Amino acid sequence: MNIPLAEQLRPKKLEDYIGQKHLVGEGAVLRKAIDSGRIPSMILWGPPGVGKTTLALLISQYLNAPFYTLSAINSGVKDVRDVIEKAKHSFNSILFIDEIHRFNKSQQDSLLGAVEKGIITLIGATTENPSFEVISPLLSRCQVYILKNLSEEELRQLLDSAVSHYQNVDKKNVVLSETEALMRVSGGDARKMLNALEIVMASESSKNDTIEITNDLVLEVIQQNLALYDKSGEMHYDVISAFIKSIRGSDPNAAVYYLARMIEAGEDPKFIARRLLILASEDIGNANPNALLLANACFDTVHKIGYPECRIPLSQTTIYLATSPKSNASYLAIDGALALVRETGDLPVPLHIRNAPTKLMKDIGYSKGYKYAHDFENNFVHQEFLPDFISGTKIYEPQNNSREKELRTWLKSLWGEKYGY
Repeated sequence: MNIPLAEQLRPKKLEDYIGQKHLVGEGAVLRKAIDSGRIPSMILWGPPGVGKTTLALLISQYLNAPFYTLSAINSGVKDVRDVIEKAKHSFNSILFIDEIHRFNKSQQDSLLGAVEKGIITLIGATTENPSFEVISPLLSRCQVYILKNLSEEELRQLLDSAVSHYQNVDKKNVVLSETEALMRVSGGDARKMLNALEIVMASESSKNDTIEITNDLVLEVIQQNLALYDKSGEMHYDVISAFIKSIRGSDPNAAVYYLARMIEAGEDPKFIARRLLILASEDIGNANPNALLLANACFDTVHKIGYPECRIPLSQTTIYLATSPKSNASYLAIDGALALVRETGDLPVPLHIRNAPTKLMKDIGYSKGYKYAHDFENNFVHQEFLPDFISGTKIYEPQNNSREKELRTWLKSLWGEKYGY
């Protein structure tokens, strides 16, 4: 049997697991639970190829627990009930469900009783936000762990392991001269990266005793073997990425083309609509505030009518967002504000804008000197709202579109030079 390279390299011990140190590193939250011998039911949420399945397998091995696995793509309620019945006759059984976001409500409902009674410990893997895709009663019984993209250093570790495998097991002389193309075609997905390397090795093994992996070689071989490279259907992620980037890049033609690709492939329309909602705020924001309203209306419409009719509002919204002016100012502002909070901690709120519900609070200065904006001309008056330590810090930077140019001018008329508008 031809076992894929990614499967051959799957680690057998938790210590050999690459990535997710925030979860399974020394002293990390999930590692503590594993070491205690008692893990909660959990949802592993993260992008493809970051080790969700591997982590589930390693947990079961570490705990020496009976391990059952189902794929939400081809399993139904009967399969779930069969596993639960088997688990009743063993102790501390783990049920791993890959792509649990593809389970419908009735399928997820069938898990509830067994999870609640402890008959099984559920480990679900998903690439989608579980808040949207997992029913609330089940989600409330699970701990959600977020897995991150592997770093370049971690991907390089995997490549080094693969090269050692080819040299020691397959007796191939491999020289890894360049890695950028392997990492680029994989998009950070370790499984796709190893799949790409495996295809390159297969194409070159009969030609030379020594195989030198270069960027040009990788790109040439993958282009010739694109269908083989994407044999598990992972191009799904490439198409949604191209769809979003086409809208961000203001190309409605490309955006609708990729929308059609997803519709033709049977993509969940709510998945597409949800991505449009995120983009409307992240990439357009206050350059065109109506974008978020239309995206929200589209999501609601898609939810109500489904295919085939929902293809039309999806197309309408896609074109509207692609042709809207762009701004990521809101995205940058909140990330900048979060970084500032993490750096400076809980700075004291200025006394004059604190709440003063009691006499004691009023006596010690809470709310003293606060100026009610509506009592002043143009509903504005100069006063300090930020903590003293970060006074004058500009967090929101209007961008170069007509709407935000107006906002910049207005803010400058209010604040003068204080924030540098």
